[in-house]
Amino acid sequence: MRKGPTWFEFILWQELRRKQFGVRFRRQEPIGPYIADFVCLSKMLIIELDGESHDDPIYDAMRDAWFHDHGFFVLRIDNDHIRDDLEGALNLIKQALEDPQSIRDPQNLERL
Repeated sequence: MRKGPTWFEFILWQELRRKQFGVRFRRQEPIGPYIADFVCLSKMLIIELDGESHDDPIYDAMRDAWFHDHGFFVLRIDNDHIRDDLEGALNLIKQALEDPQSIRDPQNLERL
């Protein structure tokens, strides 16, 4: 995946690498035993795009728990959200960078 991103990863990476959020993101970054789709180390934010390769909710929950135990906040965004509402997905990322706790609100989770 590091050399061949999915279309959704490519589209999001083009937005994240422009530094429109004022922070640096890395793509396909090894963190412990896992590889995060995108990470902003200064904000301890991991963005995971969920598509066909994320069809095992138990594995995803285990990864998320490991990241959380190591101080990261994980924002999961469905590929469909990137396709259907890229601007909305970017707004969620901005919100997570500013106040990750607000993303945990059930009303915000419905938008993911």
